[in-house]
Amino acid sequence: MKKTLVLSAALMTLVGLSSFAEERTLIDFTTLKADIAVYPQDYDGEKKENQNKRTIMDYATAAGASFSAEQKDLMKSSLALDQWEVVLNSSARTVSSLAQSQVKPAPVSSNSKQPFAGSDVMGVRVVFPTGAYNSNAKIVPPFSIPAYEPYSQADDNGERQAASNEGGESSGPKWLFEADDPSDKASPAYGLVKNVGTIKKIAVTTMGMNFPHALYVLLGDTDNVTRRYFMGYLGFDGWKTLEWNNPEYISEVRTREIRVYPIYPRGEPFVKFEGFQICRDAAHVGDDFIGYFKDVKIIFDKANLVSERDIADEDIWGIIGRKESARQALEMSRFGNKQVNRYIEKQKMATEENFTSSLSEDGASNAQSNGGQAANASAQ
Repeated sequence: MKKTLVLSAALMTLVGLSSFAEERTLIDFTTLKADIAVYPQDYDGEKKENQNKRTIMDYATAAGASFSAEQKDLMKSSLALDQWEVVLNSSARTVSSLAQSQVKPAPVSSNSKQPFAGSDVMGVRVVFPTGAYNSNAKIVPPFSIPAYEPYSQADDNGERQAASNEGGESSGPKWLFEADDPSDKASPAYGLVKNVGTIKKIAVTTMGMNFPHALYVLLGDTDNVTRRYFMGYLGFDGWKTLEWNNPEYISEVRTREIRVYPIYPRGEPFVKFEGFQICRDAAHVGDDFIGYFKDVKIIFDKANLVSERDIADEDIWGIIGRKESARQALEMSRFGNKQVNRYIEKQKMATEENFTSSLSEDGASNAQSNGGQAANASAQ
């Protein structure tokens, strides 16, 4: 009987602990395939799929009045895999390493035993210096993922419709970079998870290539603070899930410090994906690093328990709406300025691959013919 009571108590304890935390996929790179063609990407004007429809953002609002309507139509960016960037630290930033370090979509073989066989994951190449000094590289999105961009659908030209959560029931998530169904644990987010309290665990699904470098995950929070979490070393071969376990996580509720916050007007705390960091030690071999990443998951405590209330506080006071609108405007200005400057720089780049010939086509062909006859005569 005693044994039964002990087992029952242990089972209840496990159930109680599991109710604390919730699992979510913070970002899944297989969902970021380029599926729409927004502007000509090649110098010859040919349009190809270069942006991700679900995560596309329009930064023309920050461009100013000096640009034409046609130019503003092209000022769009998304989380499509080949839009991500590699940012090298100062000791690793050389001309050749900047030119060759990049992010590309990496197709997984359809014969793979993984459940994501046939999908595109994130492929990363970093060119580290060969000298004996520490260096690191950050793999970051093309823009800081906005936490307060309202959800809306985009068409095949990258034009977003009116936000669906305004003036009625939302047909999707409240915020653009949330999961398509935030209540479904199996629905991956696009870099943003709301209502996050204490993070218990972080997991990264990655393919090791026997590199000895260290991997970190970078996460931002409500206070605009970016924290990095050490996931482990990449010195293994094949797919593996690397985990970070919070060493200060308290599972026993009786030993937790209970903090009570006002219910309104406190916004929902969130975390957002800021990127990866690859660190190469001075004692290790430098030069090329190749890595592949599938997703990032988190297990966390909820910050607030969502419950039905008798009075719709926000409908009366609108405090959270005003705060979030101001933060959204600030996020868009930061995002837009960098993208506009890049657009201007791209317009200034040389598009010619070869020199224009100063000879006529007939003259050039005759010269080649005469040269060939002369070569034959000298050979005889």
